[in-house]
Amino acid sequence: MAASRRFLPALLLAAALAVSSGCGKKGALIPPEALVPAPIATLATAQKGAEFQVSWTGPGKQEKGGKLEDLAGFLLYRRNVLPPAQDCEECPNAYKQLALVDLDLPEGARQVGSLWIYDDFDLKKGQTYQYKVRSYTKSGAQSKDSNKVRRTAVTPPLPPVLEAAGSPNEVTLNFVGLPPEQGTATGYNIYRSKKGEPMPLAPLNKAPLAGNTYQDKDVILGITYSYAVTSVATVDGQAVESASSNVTEAGLVLPD
Repeated sequence: MAASRRFLPALLLAAALAVSSGCGKKGALIPPEALVPAPIATLATAQKGAEFQVSWTGPGKQEKGGKLEDLAGFLLYRRNVLPPAQDCEECPNAYKQLALVDLDLPEGARQVGSLWIYDDFDLKKGQTYQYKVRSYTKSGAQSKDSNKVRRTAVTPPLPPVLEAAGSPNEVTLNFVGLPPEQGTATGYNIYRSKKGEPMPLAPLNKAPLAGNTYQDKDVILGITYSYAVTSVATVDGQAVESASSNVTEAGLVLPD
């Protein structure tokens, strides 16, 4: 009996080694944190009209560098930023879930190329909001928090009024807008798409235009284009766009 007791620890150790090594050769164990998505670092927000457009690109890798193949969606969070003496970002209830974006049924968000966009209309003028986003996999693993962005809701400029006319060589746009109620007028942004297609996220011009006329020479005969214009103002150092103007269609026309 005493001899069997002496051999029991050795038998247990051998059994444990057999279970850990298995019958065949296996690689190193993968820690669970290596399988979660890498944190998103591209979160951004901009005000256009009465809404914030919150945007990000999804991760393509796991936190430890491996390829991410089971991305299932995103969790978007928002908090109201309070005055410094009252603000507490780390408090348990500071952030509220604003949206759950399921890749299979992405209601409430839209995808443009690799970019995901959530339009936040629930804003109060003068309130500063802070956002963060996490991604999650089909197995439920969540990434760490993304970079955090904050923005204060302001009164946007009113949308301008647009007219467009085609000629043999170009399409000429004429537009006019009112001075902004808040901030300083910066100029106008021009948006163009082919008829029937959605407007792009980025304007044709690299910087807001100071004038009220734009000649679009980069057009092709036989294609009808849709145009829209926004007014741009600078408020507290940040660019704010108006909602879109009326959409006008035009294209090149052959001379009589």
